[in-house]
Amino acid sequence: MFPETAQRLKAAAPLVSQTRLLKDLSRLYPHGGAFSLQSRRQISVSGCLSAKIQPPRKPREPVEIPGLEMVTYGERMHFVPGLAKPRYPRWERDYKDPRYYTAPPAQEMPLYKEKPCHVFNQRTSALEGVRQAAWLTKAKVIPGLPPHLLSLAENPENQIPDQDERVQNAIKHARFWDTTQERPRKEKYSNTLLLNLLHLCATLQSRNPAIGRRILAEDHSLAATWTRGDDLFQIRGRNGLLHTSMDPLPEVSGKDEVSQTADYVLETFYPVSPTIDLQQVNVYKEDVNCSGFTGDYPYPHAHTLYFLETTDSCKLRPEQFRAKMVMFTFGNALARAHKLYGTEPQQLLDRPVTVQAVGTNGRIFQFLVFQLNTTDLSGDDGIKNQLWLEDDVELYDFAKVRPLIKKKQVKVPAGLTGYKPEVFTKFLSLYLHGAA
Repeated sequence: MFPETAQRLKAAAPLVSQTRLLKDLSRLYPHGGAFSLQSRRQISVSGCLSAKIQPPRKPREPVEIPGLEMVTYGERMHFVPGLAKPRYPRWERDYKDPRYYTAPPAQEMPLYKEKPCHVFNQRTSALEGVRQAAWLTKAKVIPGLPPHLLSLAENPENQIPDQDERVQNAIKHARFWDTTQERPRKEKYSNTLLLNLLHLCATLQSRNPAIGRRILAEDHSLAATWTRGDDLFQIRGRNGLLHTSMDPLPEVSGKDEVSQTADYVLETFYPVSPTIDLQQVNVYKEDVNCSGFTGDYPYPHAHTLYFLETTDSCKLRPEQFRAKMVMFTFGNALARAHKLYGTEPQQLLDRPVTVQAVGTNGRIFQFLVFQLNTTDLSGDDGIKNQLWLEDDVELYDFAKVRPLIKKKQVKVPAGLTGYKPEVFTKFLSLYLHGAA
């Protein structure tokens, strides 16, 4: 019978693949017959072919009987069958060797605290994005950039000679010329494009001497602490590229507009917790506030933060990327406010702290302006901070090394297409803020 034949083939060739076995059976029984569901159920593949991972073995628990000592081969100094393996106490070195260091339990560390702290870092992917960041920073989100800020680059005196042509050459340099490969990686051309645009903006220093009172700082550490409700929050991590200045940025909105924010109701996202996706730690320092620079640093004021989207393991979606921009911009403003006014919460700052941010992936830009009006962040009432955000602005449509052809028709030509000059105008407006 057919089931017996299948069993013989399977026993004779246990390592034959399933496909080959099915072909042999189909030759024997071309019209089906008993070659049906029952025979298929009896065909299987060995564990090595199906790539099954065996579960790890559970270690044996040593049995200790009170009043009974194990007979070991420790005194004989060699293995003896039938005798138990000796257990020696852990050898402690009389010197410090970092290769063999084992950290003590968290409860035994001197910085351990019962109250947890929620930490936001560069890898944090906030579920609710900008809404969650606005609640954590007690900020009112205003779409678009302030009109008087955009008017800075519209002034003919603040424009670069042959501006559109030079910006397009900067894009072509980043996408086509600065590589020996057919297609450069995103990390390379986005960083090259950002530096090219900053270099173009710096050519206006002869007209605006205040630009010379700035400097670029890269990969400096930031730490800021605040309380929101009953929870403790901290921002830690490296900033990326930061434009620092000798002079602080002027405030974007006046006192009347700041006082009107007291009537604004913060948007909530119940039942999702505001602390979702934040790292929760019990070993931390309280009241940590550090801008990353020493007290005598000549450029203490943060001007603009520049963020680049990465394609590594910590890549964030666009909404979470904007939330990271908001949090680190707020962290720089808060660290500076604590340096100027102390760590005690203040309902209204004498002079608000303003910090800007620009994020890009080499084609799409995000623009952000944050004004810190208060450091009293515990409750939802009172004065709110202000946040201006313009997201997903495309500098150009395509930058193709080869044309895109479909059905013998050129859909996208080779080279740079769809350049939008108004996007660079916004980039230049943020750069000239505080100098023009």
